[in-house]
Amino acid sequence: MRSLFPVTDLTRTAPDPSGPLIDREWSLDELADAYTYPPDLRADGAGTPWLRANMVSTLDGAAQHDGRSQGISCAADMRIFGTLRGLADVVIAGAETVRLEGYRPARAREAFAARRAAAGQGPAPAVAVVTGSMDLDFSLPLFTEPLVPTLVVTGAGAPSDRIAAARKAGAEVVIAGEGGRVDPARVVRELADRGLTRQLTEGGPRLLGQFVAAGVLDELCLTVSPMLTAGDAQRIAGGPGVAVPERFFLASLLEEAGFLFSRYRRTDR
Repeated sequence: MRSLFPVTDLTRTAPDPSGPLIDREWSLDELADAYTYPPDLRADGAGTPWLRANMVSTLDGAAQHDGRSQGISCAADMRIFGTLRGLADVVIAGAETVRLEGYRPARAREAFAARRAAAGQGPAPAVAVVTGSMDLDFSLPLFTEPLVPTLVVTGAGAPSDRIAAARKAGAEVVIAGEGGRVDPARVVRELADRGLTRQLTEGGPRLLGQFVAAGVLDELCLTVSPMLTAGDAQRIAGGPGVAVPERFFLASLLEEAGFLFSRYRRTDR
């Protein structure tokens, strides 16, 4: 496997800045250092929450192929995917993404155990499923076998029988909206109030679009896949557009085998 070359700091992979680049695989510690959250986030809920998104897109803007992201991903993308999960307090996903991608509970990984313990985090991130309708199968391992209880984020008007079913399965129900609507800005606040300040959303496009429209997305980790798919696949963010596009700056850029792993941050954070 080729190395992940940091395009913004090519000397990092060579012991001698004037010498040739070393073709090697980055360690998980190096990836974790590269993708670390801002240092003022604490597991006791102090500090401002940081919402990071992790998405993949083809050259022509498709976020999926045959309804899933796996077909446009690669091994290095999955290593970064695992690293981002290893750093997060909570992984936020929309109900449709949970169904399509076959979500399972996040697992504890020894590679991140010491780092998580030093940050005051539990052994694995919680998974938070955002759903207005509560149309979820609570018999799935995501709800019955999590290391950390799964959260179901919904509106105050969600069906009471579905709320009861979620709680019976062991999930924690979080109310973050009125009626049947979930307020994306309130999702961020409610999770932060529970000490989950290092937040990672994996979409899907509809949920990411809601976070973008609400102005609460702090960082986008976008893998650009060197593939063309055509067709009518979704973009990484969907839904209503924003009145004025928000500017993000490029914080880092890595490359392997034509795949680009970019990290963009809001200019005001």
